Amino acid sequence: MAVRIIKPDTETERLLPYADAGIRAGFPSPAQNCMEASIDLNKELVRHPATTFYARVVGDSMLDAGITDGDLVVIDRSLEPREGDIVVAYIDGDFTLKRISIDTAHRCLWLMPENDKYQPIKVTEDNDFTVWGVVTYNIKRQR
Repeated sequence: MAVRIIKPDTETERLLPYADAGIRAGFPSPAQNCMEASIDLNKELVRHPATTFYARVVGDSMLDAGITDGDLVVIDRSLEPREGDIVVAYIDGDFTLKRISIDTAHRCLWLMPENDKYQPIKVTEDNDFTVWGVVTYNIKRQR
């Protein structure tokens, strides 16, 4: 799974209508006649503008995590990765998108795919490795 890194434009404010009462995913509720509230997705999705990037996902190794080919992920490089985070990792010259699993007993960590077609990647001291950033949001195209 590859990623193409894109720096967001957080200087531009673009307010969009916002259904602040929420949209029910269960039983229907009365429609709102007026949506007076607005939301700026830059402010909603980007906490640290200087260290936040977007990336377009290429591949299907994270399919079971709900991340599919063509999705746009928001990556924050200022966050310290934690067990179970989905990260953009740089390993031995390549970038990959995987879930991180820390194995303290064996002094290594694993980059875990979320698709049975792919094998976990064991990371040891012998690898040229860094966690490039932590995925904070996944944006999907529905149509």
